[in-house]
Amino acid sequence: MPDVSTEIAPKVLDVRPILQNGGEPFQEIMQAVRELAPGQGLKLVAPFRPQPLFRVMEGRGFDHEAREIADGHWEVLFTPQPAASVETSADAGNPETWPDPSLHLDLSDLDPPEPMVRLLAAAEKLEAGKVLFALLSREPVFLFPELVKRGHQWAGNFDEAGTAYRILVRAGRPKG
Repeated sequence: MPDVSTEIAPKVLDVRPILQNGGEPFQEIMQAVRELAPGQGLKLVAPFRPQPLFRVMEGRGFDHEAREIADGHWEVLFTPQPAASVETSADAGNPETWPDPSLHLDLSDLDPPEPMVRLLAAAEKLEAGKVLFALLSREPVFLFPELVKRGHQWAGNFDEAGTAYRILVRAGRPKG
């Protein structure tokens, strides 16, 4: 019989009081995510279905399960996605130690070469060490050598459904 005592209970965050007081809970939610233990989930309680948060949390590696509770309020359980195989540039190190992305791009609706052009342009504008996250409709095999040639590091993988490619790009050292 498996040992269930090793499972970590999800952290619970009720944002209803913040919203009732006219506050914006996004920063508190992101702080709670940063404080999660490895493998730990987040149970969010809100007075509405927090649809925009689903994509943000997906970009951070979380699946979600939403259910309506009493009086139109919602409870959403965000759980870490199973570790998928991650490819990286040779010098990437451990992408889990990289800073959180400062830029998110959804390029999944664009036809080639537009995603590559936009991603490279965005990477060139980043300060050294800053990270961007992009969602693409396919694996960008021609992008990888361009990123390396320009001094950037990358890490990426397909989502669990295999329908979208997720890539993190960390800007390289300033040229000069």
